[in-house]
Amino acid sequence: MADKKAQNQKSFENALQTLTQVASNPTTPKNIKKNLTDLVAALKGNEDSMSVRAANAISQLDDITQDPNMPSYVRVTLWQAVSALENIRE
Repeated sequence: MADKKAQNQKSFENALQTLTQVASNPTTPKNIKKNLTDLVAALKGNEDSMSVRAANAISQLDDITQDPNMPSYVRVTLWQAVSALENIRE
């Protein structure tokens, strides 16, 4: 049980780090930076369980990655964050 919780925390931290890096990258479009900054703030909130926050973030990231103006390298990086969030289970 504790091992799964530690694994969830590691996946969560990896996703947060990835999202923060993309949001702070100067080549990321401003509208995507804003969305990612809001998403990171929501992920750091403590209102819901980690798995609920991860599921909400995956849904929002799916919408964000549909932006036709998004550079392909940003989209791929965001998919990595989605993959990390999908590993979180409670």
